[in-house]
Amino acid sequence: MREPMEIAVAQPRCVSYDVAANAVTHAATVRSAGARVVVFPELSLTGYELDAAPITAEDPRLAPIAQACADTGSLALAGAPVSGDAGEAYVAMLAIDGGGVTVAYRKMWLGGAEPERFAPGDRPVVLDVGGRRLGLAICKDTGVPRHAADTAALGMDVYVAAAAEHEVDAAVTDERARRVAADHGVWVAVASFAGPTGGGYRRTAGRSAVWRPDGTVVAQAGAETGAIVRATLP
Repeated sequence: MREPMEIAVAQPRCVSYDVAANAVTHAATVRSAGARVVVFPELSLTGYELDAAPITAEDPRLAPIAQACADTGSLALAGAPVSGDAGEAYVAMLAIDGGGVTVAYRKMWLGGAEPERFAPGDRPVVLDVGGRRLGLAICKDTGVPRHAADTAALGMDVYVAAAAEHEVDAAVTDERARRVAADHGVWVAVASFAGPTGGGYRRTAGRSAVWRPDGTVVAQAGAETGAIVRATLP
């Protein structure tokens, strides 16, 4: 029988382009969260800056996050641009723990100006964490029913997403989360960007949250930067 697992969604303050400063903030967030899994918003390590330089899993600036995860036993899912083998760039989700950093997932469904800069990822991904299967998603992925369906086909217990939404679109995340929960009978956790960032996001939505499989909200943040909310998966 699986043990309960704490999952947290966070919306830390982000300094555009400053990976080192943002990594320190991410590390402090991991230490404060008290959770096995800590989810961060889309492109959380650079801000939603589509011209930010890609980073690698070996980037020494990420060391504070890995150390915080080693000290707390946490897994951090953080956002960053990364390069592919042929030099193409992706919007990615990094998985960071005490053992280091891996590129866990590349965004499959690009939106807005993203296709001018990034290539789409080619497959859905599920991570096994403590016997729970976490399906990974980034922003527009959550609005494409096929993405959740293809991820669910791999077997998932939780649909975990990183997002950046305009303040006026705050309800979009909730609508998508409820639909995924209803369609697939899974928990949904979304970390949504808070505070200003690039790409015209002067006012972002925040409101990071965790939803039960019946679509009800367990915990939800406001629009403020620095908020962390958590839930226990039974």
